[in-house]
Amino acid sequence: MTQIQDYPRRYCPVCGSVVKRDFRPGPGGRPDAACPRCVSLERHRFLAVLLDVLRPMLGDVDVLLDVAPTPQVTPLLDGLAPRRSLRLDLGADNRLVDVLGSLTELPLPDASVDLLVCYHVLEHVPDDRAAMREIARVLSPSGFGILQVPYRPGTVTDEDPSVTDPAERIRRFGQDDHVRYYGDDFEDRLVAAGLGLRRVTPRSLLGAEMSTWLKLSPDETVWIVRRDAAATVPDRSAPQPTPLTRTLDGLVGELATQQERLRRARGRVKELSARLDAMERAGTVSAARKAARAALRLGKRGSGATRSG
Repeated sequence: MTQIQDYPRRYCPVCGSVVKRDFRPGPGGRPDAACPRCVSLERHRFLAVLLDVLRPMLGDVDVLLDVAPTPQVTPLLDGLAPRRSLRLDLGADNRLVDVLGSLTELPLPDASVDLLVCYHVLEHVPDDRAAMREIARVLSPSGFGILQVPYRPGTVTDEDPSVTDPAERIRRFGQDDHVRYYGDDFEDRLVAAGLGLRRVTPRSLLGAEMSTWLKLSPDETVWIVRRDAAATVPDRSAPQPTPLTRTLDGLVGELATQQERLRRARGRVKELSARLDAMERAGTVSAARKAARAALRLGKRGSGATRSG
């Protein structure tokens, strides 16, 4: 890793803003998580990038289903210009939706959805296997689902329907309205429901450097699923970097290197300026040094090089 973590600006792909380095704390006080302009979190910013990557494969989206919509995600999906966009939720809160319904019994025909987004929902659903079967049922033959859940790789899913104490749910599942914390068998459940899957992480798609600049969680997994009754669970090795990730690492690394050189050059200018100030006060500055002093002042005001004759 280069000095990109010290670069004084960050870019948010959700609102398209270049913002100051420090993002706001996220849920639970997680540092440097929320964009100060649009309040997007790491998962929203990666989804913004992922949708742009998938756009050529999605083509014209006829029906888009957004399960449990959020203010950060809805504008991203609207940007795909679907012919019909459906926001679905149970109606337990005041979020704006188009359809009231359960993920375990979607009020939609078979093979009717071209893109389904289900971010951090399945951990709330008691019968998550029924929900996964419904996702497989409504996806069209060429449709995609984009899923994310709380996930601990290398473990098995921790769930216990008898746990109702909020404090115990927070301790075991992360929130008092969660009913499980997923492990590797999450993928077995998807496959059993008739879904083929592909894992993607910020590190595998964008590289570590770009993930740092966008303030993403480099190894947080997103699953891209498609309807496939013959699917099997893929090898569990971490997604491998591509030529794109290496290119982005190089570009962002060069950005950080140039920023570091600029910082050091400014430090040298400041040091020389202070020395010349001291010499001027002592009356020991020659005409040549005064010219150099003037050049330093010009250098502070502009970005171009200054020559003295």
